[in-house]
Amino acid sequence: MLSAPSGRSCGTLPGQARHRDRARFHARSRSPWTAARCARFAVLAAVAVELTRAVHVGPRAPHALPAGSWLTTLYLWATVLTTAVFLVWFAHCRRTAGLLSPGVVRGSAAWGVLARLIPVVCLWAPRPLVQDVLRASTPRAGDAAPARSDRLVDVWWGAWVAHALFAVVCDGYGAPGSPALTVAADVLYGAAAALAVALAVAVIQRITARQAAGIAAGTVAPAGVVAPAPAGPPQLS
Repeated sequence: MLSAPSGRSCGTLPGQARHRDRARFHARSRSPWTAARCARFAVLAAVAVELTRAVHVGPRAPHALPAGSWLTTLYLWATVLTTAVFLVWFAHCRRTAGLLSPGVVRGSAAWGVLARLIPVVCLWAPRPLVQDVLRASTPRAGDAAPARSDRLVDVWWGAWVAHALFAVVCDGYGAPGSPALTVAADVLYGAAAALAVALAVAVIQRITARQAAGIAAGTVAPAGVVAPAPAGPPQLS
C-alpha cells in the first residue's frame, strides 16, 4: 500500500515560497526609469513655459499678451500634462515601494492621486505620501529611514508651496508702482520656480534610483511580512 504523502511534501517549502515571491516581484515590477525620464522632462518643460508666460503675460510685462493668448493656453496644457505624467510616475513608484517594503506606504492608491488634485488639501497632504514612498523604496525599510531623505522632500515641498504662492501673488500684482519692487517680485518668483523644479528632479531621481537598485537585486520582502507603518496622522484610504 502506498503511504500518504507527508505534509512537508504537499506544502510549500520556504525556498519555494521565496522563489515564488521573487518571481511575482519581477513580474509586477518594471523598470521605473522610463516613467521617471518622462516626469523629469515634463517638469522642466512646464516650468520653462511658466516662466516664459510670466515674462509675456501679466500687468508687469512690457508688451503684455492678452490673458487668453496662445501662451496662456500652452501654459494650461503644460500644467495638466505635467500633473498627469507626474501622477503616473508616482503611482508606479508607489506600487513598487509596496513590493519592496510592504506596509510602509500609508493610504490607498486612489488617495495618492486625489491628494494632489483637491484644492488646499494639495498643499499639505501629498508630502507625507512622497516621504513614505521614498522611505519604502529602500528594500525592507522597516523603521529605519535616512534623515536626509525626509529633509529632501521637506525642502522640495516648501519650495513648491512658496513657488505656488509667489505665482498667485505675482499674477495678481497690479501696475508696478516701484521698479525695485517689481524686480524683486520677479526675481523671487523665478528663483522659487527654479528651486522647486530642481528639487523635484532630485526627488524623482532619488526614488527611481533606489527602486531600480531594489528591482535589479530582486529584493522582495518574505510573504506575509509587513513592516510597521510609520508614525504620524492617519491618511485617508
